[in-house]
Amino acid sequence: MKNNPFLIAGYQHPVYFCDREKETESITNALLNGRNLTLLSPRRMGKTGLIHHVFHRMEQRHPDIAFFYMDIFSTQNLGEFVKLFASAVFGKREEPSLKEIFAYLQACEKNCVIAIDEFQQIAQYPEKGVESLLRSHIQFLSNVNFIFSGSKRHVMNEIFLSAKRPFYQSTQILTIDKIDKDKYYRFAADFFKAQGKELTDETFSTIYDAFNGHTWYIQTILNRLYSSQDPPDEKLVNLIISEILDESGYIYESLLSAYSPSNIRLLKAIALEKCVKEINAGDFIIRHNLKAASSVNSSLKKLIDKELVYKTTQGYIVYDRFLAFWLRQQPF
Repeated sequence: MKNNPFLIAGYQHPVYFCDREKETESITNALLNGRNLTLLSPRRMGKTGLIHHVFHRMEQRHPDIAFFYMDIFSTQNLGEFVKLFASAVFGKREEPSLKEIFAYLQACEKNCVIAIDEFQQIAQYPEKGVESLLRSHIQFLSNVNFIFSGSKRHVMNEIFLSAKRPFYQSTQILTIDKIDKDKYYRFAADFFKAQGKELTDETFSTIYDAFNGHTWYIQTILNRLYSSQDPPDEKLVNLIISEILDESGYIYESLLSAYSPSNIRLLKAIALEKCVKEINAGDFIIRHNLKAASSVNSSLKKLIDKELVYKTTQGYIVYDRFLAFWLRQQPF
């Protein structure tokens, strides 16, 4: 068992998992009633932990169901997908065909739940008709339900909400947003209290608001705050953020070296604004000395494709919250 309760990777136990009660119940209800799910959220918002949390709870209550999880983010083609799928289902590196894997699942005496994380990756495979192939197998599995989880909202929307695509209206859509601020504060404050320290509401609000409720970044600050011998106050929070930015500076410089000055200017402009609702608004372009709207759109497309910028329901943000902090401090 880890000494630090603020996990920044993996899932350990429900005691270290904050809230998501409504989402947990929605996912559980869907799976127990034969509905496949599409789970959407920005990366690092906590969807993977949520999946494992749901699996953990359901395994305790429904031992007759088999659960499988696979993250296909690193796969580059259908062959790699099939190998990973086989490994998840069989527990070792088998070499069956996709048809054989689905035949095995169909013949399984247990009901099964399969979570495929970063599902939007299939849209990048060079093979034609991957979505149709998967859909043709999945729709005939009466004993298997799927969770299709993804972080590229525009790609996932195309896959599941476009009438031209095979997975159109085949799943229940669930979007994961930030954890309720008050619930998150009580969760965090209790761990500090057990350590003999007080995490004030003001200090927690500083962290939560600085990262707009984005789970992983909050966890990262809380993790370091908890491990420190100093009082968990706002001064220490700012010091921790500065340390992280210093640690990441070289990485960010190397990352941005692959981008044009116009790309970087737009990225910094978005970082300074924190959230940009209208990217082509004249006052935004003038305020940050950007080029014409066509140039801004070209840069925006590249930044979104490379996952440096993310479009939320409120507007465009810099995907990496620490990168946004770092950009605001740079003279360029």
